Amino acid sequence: MANEGTHVSTIELDDGSGEVRISDEVIAIIAGLAASEVEGVASMAGNVTRDLIERLGVKSLSRGVRILVSENAVKAALNVNLKYGYSVPDTCAQIQDKVKTAIETMTGLHVTEVNIKIVNVVMDNDK
Repeated sequence: MANEGTHVSTIELDDGSGEVRISDEVIAIIAGLAASEVEGVASMAGNVTRDLIERLGVKSLSRGVRILVSENAVKAALNVNLKYGYSVPDTCAQIQDKVKTAIETMTGLHVTEVNIKIVNVVMDNDK
């Protein structure tokens, strides 16, 4: 059973053996992890409250990701901190592809949009 405030997507299994329920938070975690694996992504960018919570020790894997699911179609919006020196269009295209593929492969839902907002450019401090 889902919590009242948590939206879930229900997928009917083809063999009639039941259903699978996936919360939006799980889809957001999948999207955030996929985006974080792209070279050039420094981190996901969250809002002030989530940033404060993370500093206090509670790490949110869905930070900087918003998901909207309607009739088995997913729209994702990601806020990303990009490493300095990487091409914005190339890196964003890789993020979009990786997020779309990860969500579709892992959930069976169809992704119609992956929108990306570059929030910050992060300099490499090791130099």
